[in-house]
Amino acid sequence: MTTDLLTHEGDGLARCWWAGDPGERDARMVAYHDTEWGVPISGDVELFERLSLEGFQAGLSWSTILNKRDGFRHAFAGFEPAAVAAFDDGDRARLLADAGIVRNRAKVDATIGNAAALLAVVAEHGSFAVYLGNVLGRDPGVPRVLPPGTTFAQLTPTTPESDALSKDLKRRGFRFVGSTIVYAFMESVGIVDDHLPGCWRYRGG
Repeated sequence: MTTDLLTHEGDGLARCWWAGDPGERDARMVAYHDTEWGVPISGDVELFERLSLEGFQAGLSWSTILNKRDGFRHAFAGFEPAAVAAFDDGDRARLLADAGIVRNRAKVDATIGNAAALLAVVAEHGSFAVYLGNVLGRDPGVPRVLPPGTTFAQLTPTTPESDALSKDLKRRGFRFVGSTIVYAFMESVGIVDDHLPGCWRYRGG
């Protein structure tokens, strides 16, 4: 990618490059960039959904996952952790036959197992958001933003924070939570806000 920001022909707003080429943008990608990515969320259901979808994205494009999100929500009981943790072999067979989601057995099994792991975390810490704050050592609802002048070339796919969180999630039995996936999750749920300087959503000082 040779440019960090692309201007949407329809509204003239500069957006981060991954939202798509001007004139060819997926409306869902634009809306996700504008209203969700980098915005803090704290509910267990919402956090579990984002973590699950980032796991399903592994090896695929985010637009593929985003365009199947309604299908994922229907198939996974709205990502209610207790409901997903109770899925049985019949549910696994149903999911692997569902063209509305990504039919990958390892990812399906990981999502079901992760629901149970998340319930254990919530039982210990009170909520998944509290757990995240405890591992990271800071309020996960206050995003870290990029310094002025940061370019796309300076971004990294992992950070020491994502390394630490990935390690602890794995220790607790979570799967598909490598550091790269975890960092994408952190971006998604507003633990970090990686909108680039010049993007209309940039909040740096």
